[in-house]
Order: sequence, then structure tokens, then C-alpha cells
Amino acid sequence: MKKSIVLAALVLCLAVSCEDKKSPYARSVEEYAVVTIPAPDLSGITENGKEVLNLYRFAAKEIDALYWEQYFGDKTLLDTISDPYQKTFAQINYGPWDRFTGKSFVAGYDDCLPGAGFYPADMSVEQFNAWTDPDKNSPYTLVRRAADGSLEAVWYHDAYKEHIDKIASYLTAAADITIKPSVKDYLLKKIEALRTDDYYASEIAWLDMDDSKMDLVIGPDEAADDQLLGIKRSYEAFVLLKNAARTEELTRFVSRIGEFQQDLPGDPAYKQFQPGAGSNIFSCDALYYAGKANAGVKVIALNLPFDPRVQEERGTRTILLENIIRAKYNSIVSLAGEVLLEPDEEVHPSSDAFFWNIAFREVAHGLGVKETVNGKGSVESALGNMAQTFEEMKANVAGVLLVCKLQDHYDIHHIFTKEDALATFFVSLVRSERFGEGSALGRANIAIYNYLQHSGAFSRKPSGKYSLDYNKMESALSDLTALILKTQATGDYQFASEFEKTYSKRSEDYAADRLNLGLEGIPADIRFEFE
Repeated sequence: MKKSIVLAALVLCLAVSCEDKKSPYARSVEEYAVVTIPAPDLSGITENGKEVLNLYRFAAKEIDALYWEQYFGDKTLLDTISDPYQKTFAQINYGPWDRFTGKSFVAGYDDCLPGAGFYPADMSVEQFNAWTDPDKNSPYTLVRRAADGSLEAVWYHDAYKEHIDKIASYLTAAADITIKPSVKDYLLKKIEALRTDDYYASEIAWLDMDDSKMDLVIGPDEAADDQLLGIKRSYEAFVLLKNAARTEELTRFVSRIGEFQQDLPGDPAYKQFQPGAGSNIFSCDALYYAGKANAGVKVIALNLPFDPRVQEERGTRTILLENIIRAKYNSIVSLAGEVLLEPDEEVHPSSDAFFWNIAFREVAHGLGVKETVNGKGSVESALGNMAQTFEEMKANVAGVLLVCKLQDHYDIHHIFTKEDALATFFVSLVRSERFGEGSALGRANIAIYNYLQHSGAFSRKPSGKYSLDYNKMESALSDLTALILKTQATGDYQFASEFEKTYSKRSEDYAADRLNLGLEGIPADIRFEFE
């Protein structure tokens, strides 16, 4: 038996060696499993609707070009790369920097700056803070050097006017032919938003657009690329097709969002935000990703809009990307569970638990508070570059904690158990640690893992397999949720920074897990081929 293992290891090493000789970037590319997004079944869509869908996709493709310019610059970088694996890796990352590490993998380029392309390379945080232009704090302005060397704010709609004009033309054509008044209203307001960088009215219109089988999420939404100050948002787009049956199932539980808020642990003052009664949830199949959405790690759910005014007045919309969730579970999480868990734990991870964990992770984004309770302004501004990490931590831990509470309130054990939810969460957490310290999501996952480890929620055997203590894990998740909610509500930047420094460091166990998952060929994430 030992000889067989040694022989297998030698064969694997030789295979890896040959692959490395072929290209040093082959293994990096293969960390992203290829998932084909098939052409959708449009049997329930009118010919008019199909044309609207085509226009959505054209607009999304232009967002892709805009995002290349926003994040990196001139996409012709790809024309200078001869190694096909290296070129593919640059396409995955939308530039010469590994999204997991921030390191450059193309000669002639330094490592990615924390401020990406949003700020001058030579600008310090102190310079930004001393600058008095109020436009600097908008999520929709770039910071540039004027001719005299001073800082100036440039609105997105001015910086990217050529791209936005093309996007507007596609959306105008879609608005002209749609037979849905709510869709027409949304598209016209979105055009105005893209041209003015005032998104309030378009976000209200998007929440009102709940009678269409198709959806288009488009614009600058996520601020994850701005790791310097956590302010500036990146352009992205999703073209979606709704799943009515699963949506109805989700709505039965998520419509009681007010009750879930009270289920969260900690001081009531730290969880007083009440999302508007218009909050809803949809299950969709993703037909197309573009821009930030398609860069590096692929999101599997959305909770929008981010504007706290809209959230309070009207609520949020949670969108679960069901076909992508299924692809990630089958391609990564299920296989990772076989590698990581002791045999008696392997029975617990399930696709249903993974789906519901993701659903409530997105619900959790809309809970807690949006404004600090002690006059420090918004949570986002008070925590600065720590805000994204703590928001990702909150969503992950509070989300699975709410799933556990769901098990306490409702008889859904025939779908999955609390142990299923916690085991699935843990496997996904460990495999997601491979996202590394180069992103807020990666740092959040590493911090959660280390916190659970210090709490005795699991033990790692010499074999590399994990044994889970479900009671301690649920208790630790509750304690961590309370801590995160307090940090956000009080805007305690110093504590947030110290917490991240303490917990967001990869351990030897992390390195060993990554090696084991790599040897078994478990990808870190997925990339798409669209039919």
C-alpha cells in the first residue's frame, strides 16, 4: 500500500514537473475550473424579450471594456503576452496582478497598489485626508493629479464618457422595445444615473421592477478593489433569468427579515437598522458576467443596492445565482469536503445547505447598522479600508448563524440539518482561504478560520483531516457576530485594524490545506465559457 502511495506521488510530481516546464502559469490557470454557461432556455420569453436580452448582453460587454480601463488601463497588454497560459491568467485577473496575492506576474509591472487605478500612485492617505474637495468622498470619482501637481476629482461619467455613451445607446434601444413599463422606467433611470453618477432614482426603479423574467444589474457597485480607502466602486454587470419556483420557496422564509434581525446576538443598539419592507429575494440563473463580477473569484449572490437611504426606505433585493452556486458546489465544495473532513463528518456537506448558507449570507449584508451609533458617520467611512473585510466577515458568520436559527424556528430538517449547514460552511471557509490576503474576502475567511480555531471549534488531525465540534462552532460564530456588529456600530477603526492584523494571517495549517487540495486537483474557484 505504501509503495502504491509513493508511486502515485512520484507520478504526480512528474506530471506537475512536466506541466511547469510547459508553462509556469499552467497551475495558476488550472486553479480556476472551467464552467460552461449554456445558452438559456428562452421558451417562456417573447421574441421582443429575447431582443431586450441581447441588448442587455451588449451593454454588459461594454461594461467589461470599461472595467479593464478602470482597474488596469490599456487592455492591449494581452497582445504583448506570448505564453497562452500567462495570457489566460491575465484575462482571469483583468490585468497583470494575481487577485489572490496582488503580486505582478507580468514583467515590467510592479505589484498592484492598494488603491488600484482610483488614486495617483504617489498619493498618501494623509494627503487625501488633508484635501478639502468634498467630491473626493464620492464612490463615483477618480482622484488625479492636476497640471500643478495638486489633487483633483474626476467624475466617472466624465472619465468614461465614451463607454457610457455606448452603454446608454444599448439601454435606450432596450427601453424603446420592452413591453414592460417597469423595465422601461428602470432602464431610462439607469441611463440617467450612468450619465450623472446619481444612482438613487435608478435603484428605487430597480426594486420596483419585480415583474420581469429577466434582470440586468449594471453600474459601479462593489468597492472591493479600493483597498486603500474602501470608497471607490468598480463597474460590473450581470445578465440574469429568474427562477420562479425557487424564488417562491425562498420568499416564505426571507420575508420575515425583521425577526432574523432580532435573532442576531449582542447589544440591541448594534442591530437596530430596519431594512425597508420592500426587501425581496430572487433565485436566478446567470447568463453573463462582466467587469468586476467576472474578475478573479466569482460571486454567487448579490444583495443590492448599497445606498443606505434606499435600504432604509425600500429595503434590498437579494439575488441568488443558482446555476453558479450549483457549479461551485459540484466543482469545488463537495470535492473539498472529501479531502478535508474526517469520514464521519463527510456525510454533512450538502448542496441544499450550501444554497441556504449563501441565501442568508446575502440577507445578513442588510442587517446590523449602516450608521455608527456614536456620531462617527457611516460604518463604511468610519472603518475605511477595514470596512470591506468586516462586512465580509459579518455576512459570512451572521449568515450561517441565521441558518442555524432557522433550524431552531422551523422544521426544515428534512432538507438539511444544523450540522449540515455548519459542516458545509466550514468546508467552504477552508477552500476560500485560498483567496489569500490580497482581497477583503480572503482576509475575512482567514480571520474567521483563525477565530474558530482559537475557540476550539475544530481540531486538525495529523492526517490533515478535520473533526468539528458543532456546539463550540455555533457558540464561536455567535460571539464573533456580536464582536463584528459592535465594531461596525461604534466605528472602532483601531480595534478593527488590530483584529485584522491578529487574525488575518495564514497559518501552517492553511499552507498544508492548500497543498492537499492542490494535490487532489481541487480548484480554488471557477471561470466561465459562455455559449
